Formats: sequence, structure tokens, C-alpha cells
Amino acid sequence: MQFSDRLKPIAHNVFADMDKAKSLIQGHSLIDLSLGSSDLPTSPKILEAISTALKDPQTHGYSLFASTKDFRIAVSNWLINRFGITVDPETEVLPLIGSQEGTAHLPLAILNPGDYALLQDPGYPSHYGGIHLASGQIYGMPLRAGNQYLPVFADIPKPIVTAAKMMVLSYPHNPTTAIASLEFLQSAVAFCQLHNLVLVHDFPYLDLVFNGAKAPSILQADPDRSVSIEFFTLSKSYNMGGFRVGFAVGNRNLIQALREVKAVVDFNQYQGIMRGAIAALNSKDGEILAVANTFKHRRDVMVNALHTIGWDVPIPDATMYIWAQLPQQLRKKFDSVKYCLNLIQSTGVALSPGNGFGKCGEGYVRLALVHPPELLTTAAQRIGDFNSGQF
Repeated sequence: MQFSDRLKPIAHNVFADMDKAKSLIQGHSLIDLSLGSSDLPTSPKILEAISTALKDPQTHGYSLFASTKDFRIAVSNWLINRFGITVDPETEVLPLIGSQEGTAHLPLAILNPGDYALLQDPGYPSHYGGIHLASGQIYGMPLRAGNQYLPVFADIPKPIVTAAKMMVLSYPHNPTTAIASLEFLQSAVAFCQLHNLVLVHDFPYLDLVFNGAKAPSILQADPDRSVSIEFFTLSKSYNMGGFRVGFAVGNRNLIQALREVKAVVDFNQYQGIMRGAIAALNSKDGEILAVANTFKHRRDVMVNALHTIGWDVPIPDATMYIWAQLPQQLRKKFDSVKYCLNLIQSTGVALSPGNGFGKCGEGYVRLALVHPPELLTTAAQRIGDFNSGQF
């Protein structure tokens, strides 16, 4: 058989190696901190809405666009309450099968083969995958700790900017946990307006921000939605990862283009899931705050535990992760993949290697706070034993 060249850059990734390593561990219980899949339960109110829908035969057929109207209206009402933003649910809102589906499909609507996309480095792997599937080229905008993990637009080479069609940002950021101000997002909008770029903002961690801070929406920075589209998911805020439900909001031409791509791929989610999503979007703020506080407490426990073993990691301002630079003595011995593979083989603790998120992620690892505090403490103790050579 012969396969397309576009599969080559996505045929292998370090996360597949980690999955294989997880299946081969012996002598230790697995503590998987490599995936950002929340262990918290979905709200009973959401589950009840889905359960009730199961008994309604009207939900058992295909979910074409018209059948998503109630969900789209709920999204538009949520945006008014959350950000003071008014959108047209008919032309500026589109259901997604998780935000990752949007980031994978939108490049097909924007890029011709060879066009450039400006992506964060390090950044979320599916952002890269979507560009590869569209036969585009990637320019990784370096994110450095010294610049608060924000790209410097002036450093992008002019020939790259000329050949680019889109920019993808995501704040709060996975994996670095960085947050961005409204002023920074406004500068990104201005840059994209100047250079005729589509600005994509992936926004899954909007509610997992700590210490009273609020994450701004790109729609606040681009109120006319001149160049912007934003992807939301219910996976993180509402613990609905397995239900695969999200939505896009933004420029109506971009929404229409994405809708045309989706029309040849899927018929949307089961309508019962969208009823559950409506219940989620109508949740009280206190329920979402409880989720954020859970991850904040876990953050504090894990940071303290890592400090205790001598790993000086920063305290994240957002997300469900810790982005940790390997101690210098370990960087001399391991790259990030080898460190993670040796760690899991020796201790059963699985982390994500930094270079799986891009070349600028080398020398770092990402820890997902997806277990109760006592298990996180156990993981830190095992990591400390490994780092000190006791395994």
C-alpha cells in the first residue's frame, strides 16, 4: 500500500513512546501524570440532562446544524454573562467535537499547500498536527521563560510573515502554564490585522486561573471579530473530557469555512450530549470555582513536595499542570524523553517530555495534576528517589 506524504510528520510522536512505556512497567504501580485528563467527576446535573435525553427518541437521529440551535443560543448567552460579548448564534457560533477537532480542521479551510502557520513553541501537539494535515509549513514562535512565555512578533522573519496565513495562540498556555494579558492579545490582533493573518485562540483553560485573576478572551481584544476565532471546550471546566463537546466563536466567515469542512466529516455530537453541555453552561459560578480550587490545592501540594525533594519548580498561575525544568545535573545526563522513559521504567511515574511540545520544550517536563494530593505526594517522593540515584 502507498500512503500520503502528509502522514509522515505525524506518524511518530514521543507520547506514543510514553504510552508504550506505561504498558510495560513492572514492579511499581502506575501514577500517570502525563495526560491532562481530569479525574474529577462530571456534575450530576449534567449527567441527568444526558440521561433524560436518552429516553427521548427525537435525540436518536443525526444532529444536523439546525438541531444544535438550543446549544448555540446557550453559548451566546454564556458569552454575554462571562465576557459581555454579544454574538449571533446562527452565524458566529459552531459546535465542535472538542476544541481539538477545531484546531485540526480549521487549517484545511485556511491553508494551501506550502502556506505557513505561526505556532507557539512549545505548544499543544494537535496545533502542529492540524497544519501537517493541511500540507502547511510551521514556523515555531519561541516561548522563553524570560519573556513570560509570550512570543515576540517582531522577531518573526519578514519572509515567513509574508508567506503565513494564520497564527495560533493559546492562553492560559499548555504546557508552560503562562497567562496573557488583554493588552498582549490586543497586540496579537493588531499584528494579524496588519499582515492579513487569521488569529486562532485555543481557550480550554479559561476557568483554571488562580489567585483571583481572569483570563481574557481574544474576542475582547477583537470585538469586531475582524480576524479572530476562538475555541472552547467543556473538558476542563466541567470535567466532560470523555463527552467530546466544545464550540467555536468568532468571525462569521471563518465559522462558515469551518462549518463547510465539518460538513464532509461529521454530523455533530449526539443531541443528548449537547443537552448536557447546555446544563453545564448554565452552571453556577461556584461549581466552576470549586474545580479551579481543587487544582489550585493540588498545585500547592505538588509544588511543595517537589521543593522538598530539591526540585525548584515555579508556582503556576493557571491550568492543571506544572512546567518544570530538569535540574542541571539531570539535563547533563538525559534529554527530556530519556528522562521520562527512565523515570517510568524505574518508578512507575509517567510525565510528559518537554520536547514533545516542540524543540523549545527540551530540558523541561510537564506534570499533570490529575490525581488526589496523597498520590501526587507519593509521585514526588518516587521522583526524588530517582533523581538522587536511589533507583
